[in-house]
Amino acid sequence: MNVLSASTQQHVEDVLVTDGLISEIKLDMLRDQARRSGRPLFNLLLSEKHITDEQLTKALAQVSGVPYVNLTNARIDSKTLELLPQDIAEHYMAVPLGEMQQRLVVAMLDADNIQAVDFLSNKIGRPLKVYAASETGIRHVLRQYAGAFGHGISSMLSATSDEKKDDDENDHSAASAGGPEQKVQTIVQDSPISRALSAIMDYAAKNRASDVHIEPLEDEIKIRCRVDGVLREIMKMPKSAEAPLVSRVKILSNLKIDEHRIPQDGQFSIKVDNRPIDLRIAISPTVWGEQIVLRLLDKTGTSLKLEDMGYTGRALRLIRQGLKLPHGMILTSGPTGSGKSTSMYAMIQEIKNDSINIVTLEDPVEYKIEGVNQIQVNPDVGLNFATGLRSILRQDPDVVMVGEIRDKETASLAVQAALTGHLVFATLHTNSAAGILPRLLDMGIEPFLIASTVHTVIGQRLVRRVIPGGETYSSNKAETQAVHENIGKLLPKTKADVPKIAADLGYRSLPLAGQNAYTLVKGKITPDNPTGYQGRMGLYEVFEVTEEIQDLIIKHTTSSIIQKAAISEGMVTMRQDGYLKALAGLTTLLEVNRVAATEG
Repeated sequence: MNVLSASTQQHVEDVLVTDGLISEIKLDMLRDQARRSGRPLFNLLLSEKHITDEQLTKALAQVSGVPYVNLTNARIDSKTLELLPQDIAEHYMAVPLGEMQQRLVVAMLDADNIQAVDFLSNKIGRPLKVYAASETGIRHVLRQYAGAFGHGISSMLSATSDEKKDDDENDHSAASAGGPEQKVQTIVQDSPISRALSAIMDYAAKNRASDVHIEPLEDEIKIRCRVDGVLREIMKMPKSAEAPLVSRVKILSNLKIDEHRIPQDGQFSIKVDNRPIDLRIAISPTVWGEQIVLRLLDKTGTSLKLEDMGYTGRALRLIRQGLKLPHGMILTSGPTGSGKSTSMYAMIQEIKNDSINIVTLEDPVEYKIEGVNQIQVNPDVGLNFATGLRSILRQDPDVVMVGEIRDKETASLAVQAALTGHLVFATLHTNSAAGILPRLLDMGIEPFLIASTVHTVIGQRLVRRVIPGGETYSSNKAETQAVHENIGKLLPKTKADVPKIAADLGYRSLPLAGQNAYTLVKGKITPDNPTGYQGRMGLYEVFEVTEEIQDLIIKHTTSSIIQKAAISEGMVTMRQDGYLKALAGLTTLLEVNRVAATEG
């Protein structure tokens, strides 16, 4: 907020009192508090929520004589957004609202600043009609630029279609002039297809997508984004854009643009809002062309704290207990994209200090951690997990992280490392925590070695979080029955049991078992997010390898029997963990049932 003159501030205060937004007595108290703390009065009013950003903006506009508009729930048409380029809108904190009498109507955060208005008018070369709007409202509209990108891409690609027609007409002359080199040069330059790919990446990054799927069909290309674990289609592109789009991705990833028969993997980086984002590229041939999957790794939006990731209660205690041991193995399981690597990074953050040497072997290195020696697997030069692990053990490590145990050789080396005094973190692909131990047996590891090295086992999945502020409701008969069947034994039976059991499971409070209905939540649905979900957290099951489970391993027992033994010793299954989080208002039963198995 700009510094206000004393008279302007007094006028704004008068408006706030006159409109009944704050009492004179309360305002006097806050003036004294502002003087003592040295904080501006209006900042104090906002931070302590005596007034909202919207109410203050309206009062300032009234005093300044600038018309005010509330944009917090506004939906701006994509064609209107095209009237003011996104980069200019973000720089000046100004958004277009339409046209009036040959003037562009904009809402600005700094609407009473004549110099700023003149700068913007000169920048776009048009006279302006200016309204005042809050920062919240303007950012709400700025986010809509991402949703309006499809129309812009369509116009970009119309140029690509024209270029393709020109290329078809001039094939012979292009060949004589150098053929493929000429086409590559066109793609590398700031072509429409290059701008279209940049727009898709920008949209994906701003909407927190983890993956972008570019899928060839018979007559068109389908673009889908995976947001919070769920794929959704965002647009379709003409078939004519397929070849230049694939070539553009291959050029950025340093892949062979003339190879269409075998899969290729690569990577490159982009910047969105000054945030560095790494992309992992996988290109595979399909019957209708080449499919591209781009995984986005945004390092700025991920918390590497165990509590923030959803670990609670007994699971959190067992992991921290395992991290205190000087050697042995902590193994994590789950499908691709379930957050296994992030869990291992969080564990490394817990124990990282200058007195120990931590070395990791990853494919790829997803998050760079200061003070940790991270090695990137490179099969092209013979650096796989097995050869890399041999090298690591000659580097005097205290802690070793192996990105994934894929074969017997890597598994044997990891076990040997744990036996020789190292703490080893590793992941495997299994459906449950209990499935890890039989999986190692399948790889040919002797059962007595597994029993003596593995001490903590983790299984995990990711579920979407509900947006806070949604409505609560009472569970129906089927939902109530599901709660009874899954966590009835875990919930407290009497009010006296609530504090102890809630603390043990890691929650402030829990409902009593055997109720006729339970309070559940729905996420807050907004115009920007009709799903009611935003962000993800983990569902976990964690157990320690006790003497009883060691005996079961030595007897080559199945995973289901190991699972039952772990549950009898107090393990909370992933499904139970999900139901507890649903009762705590963090997610929904529907979401838990979507990702968590019914067994256990």
